[in-house]
Amino acid sequence: MSKITCQCGHENPYGTELCEQCGRPLSEKAKESDIVDMRYEGSSRRSQTYKSSIVDKIWNFFSSVKIGVGIIAAVLVASAIGTIFPQKFYVPATTDAEYAEYYERLYGVVGKIYYQLGFYDMYNSWWFKILIGMLATSIIIASIDRVVPLYKSLKKQRTRRHPSFMKRQRIYGEGTIVNSAESFAKAEQELKKMHYNVKTENGAILAEKHRFSRWGPYVNHTGLIIFFVGVLLRGIPGFYVDETMWIREGETRNIVGAPGYVLENKGFTLENYTKEEAEEVFGAALDKVGAIAKTYKTDVTLYKQKEDSLPGSDNLEKVEDYAIVVNKPLKFNGYNVFQMDYKLDELKTMTFNLVEKSSTESLGEFTVDLSNPEKEYDLGNGSTVDLLGFYPDYDGIKDGEPYSKSPIPNNPAFIFQMNTPDKPAGEKSFVAIRQTLEVEQNDYAIKFAGADTRNISGLTIRKDKTLYILLLGGLVFMIGVIQGMYWQHRRIWIQEDAEGHVLLAAHTNKNWFSLRKELDKLRESTALPAYIDRQDPELDKPEQEGDEEIWT
Repeated sequence: MSKITCQCGHENPYGTELCEQCGRPLSEKAKESDIVDMRYEGSSRRSQTYKSSIVDKIWNFFSSVKIGVGIIAAVLVASAIGTIFPQKFYVPATTDAEYAEYYERLYGVVGKIYYQLGFYDMYNSWWFKILIGMLATSIIIASIDRVVPLYKSLKKQRTRRHPSFMKRQRIYGEGTIVNSAESFAKAEQELKKMHYNVKTENGAILAEKHRFSRWGPYVNHTGLIIFFVGVLLRGIPGFYVDETMWIREGETRNIVGAPGYVLENKGFTLENYTKEEAEEVFGAALDKVGAIAKTYKTDVTLYKQKEDSLPGSDNLEKVEDYAIVVNKPLKFNGYNVFQMDYKLDELKTMTFNLVEKSSTESLGEFTVDLSNPEKEYDLGNGSTVDLLGFYPDYDGIKDGEPYSKSPIPNNPAFIFQMNTPDKPAGEKSFVAIRQTLEVEQNDYAIKFAGADTRNISGLTIRKDKTLYILLLGGLVFMIGVIQGMYWQHRRIWIQEDAEGHVLLAAHTNKNWFSLRKELDKLRESTALPAYIDRQDPELDKPEQEGDEEIWT
C-alpha cells in the first residue's frame, strides 16, 4: 500500500487518520469531524489496511469486535445449555448405553435429544473447545491489531502539534496572554506538582501521566489468553484428571485416569454418632434422619506396575497402605484420591438349594458370585445346575427377554437349568427375588438359602496441572482491570502559535470531570486561556465579562 504524505512532509502508513508527526487530519472522515477520534491515536490498523489475501480476510474476521462479541455469545449460550440437565460427571453410569438410558428415562424425548447432540458432555466436546479456541484467537488478533499501532503512536508522539489537531480535541481553549514565557514556566512547575511527565519543545508543552493505563485492556486480554490456554490444556492427557471410581471391598482395580497405578480396597468403615453425641451436636436433626455419619473411610493399598511389566499385567509393587478419610486424600505423583461417597450392603454372593418339590429334600447347595458367576455348578451327587442367563439389575421383560438396566447387582435374576439323575434332559426355571417362573410344571426347584453383602467406596481421582496456569491468568486479568479502572491516561498540550495566540488542549481516555478539575487548578495559578468542553454545554461559554482572555 502507498504511504500518505502529510503537508508537513512526514510519510504515514496507509490508513493513518492523523499525521504521526504533526497531528493533521489525513482522511476525509477525520477532516469532517469536529472532535478527533483518539482511540488509537489515529494510527493505521492492519485490519483497515490489507483486505486482499486470504490471510488478510481471516485476520480481519477475527479482529472484528462484532465477531468477538458473537463468539462470546455462542460460548455463553452453549454453557447455558450445558446446565439444563446434569453433565456426564454427575450421572451414575459407565457406558454409553447407560448414559442414553438415564437421560431418556428421566427427561423423556428432550433428554434423549440432549444426549444424542452431545450436550451431556458439553465442556469436553470438540466443538465447545473449538469455540474456546476461536475466542482466544479473536482476542489475540484483535489485541495485536490495536496494541501495536497504539504503542508506536504513543512512543512517537510529538510535543508541538498542528493547530487543527488542537482545535479538534474535546477540551480546547485559545487566547492571548501578556507574558507567555513566564506563564509557560509556571504551568510546567504546576503540572509537575500534579505528577505529570512534562516535555517542552520550541515554546510548546506536552504534559502526560498514567500512560500505562492504556495497556489495561490488553493486559486483560493477556490474562484471558493464559486462562484459555489452561482450559485447552485440560483436554491433553496427563494435564487434568477428574474421574469417579467405585471400588468394592476386597476388589483390586486400576485407578481411573492414573495409568500404571492399582488400588486394592481392604475394607470400608462407617462410624455414626452415638445418641448422646448426636443430641449434643445436632439436636432435633437426629429425629428426622435417624442416624448421622461421624466418619467414613476406606483402607486401601496402593500398587504400581513395575517398569518392565506390560499394561494390565499383575506384576505390581506395593507403594503404601493408607486410610482415605473425607478431606484426607491419598496423594501420589500429583494425584489425589478423595473419599466422596459410599454404598452399603451391596449383594456379593447368593446361595441356593436345589430341592425336590414333593419331598422338599435338598440335592445340594451352590453359591453364585454375582461379580463373576460360573456357567455350571456341580452339586456332587450326579446333579448339576447350569446358569443360562444372569440379569444383575432385573427390570422386567422387554421384547420377550428379561432386561437388566445396569451391571450392578441391585435386583439379580437368573435362568437356571436343573439337571438331575431322573431328569437328565433338565428343567428350566426363572428365579428372581420374590419371584419364580417355570415354563412348565417342574419336579425340582431352586430355593434361596442366603446372601453375603459388601460395602462400596465412592472415590474421586483428581489431578490438575493447569491450576496454576488458570490462577496466573486470573491474576493477570485482575491486574489489567485495576490498571484500567483506577488510572486514566491524561495529556495536556500548551503551545504558542506564530501570531502569539496560546492554544490549550487536553485529552483523557475517561474521567473527563477529574481532568477538568486539574485544568481549573492549573489556571488558578497561571495565566492560561479559558477552555471549553465540546460535550458539556455548561462549559461552552465565557466565564465572566471583562475577561482579558480571548477564546473561540
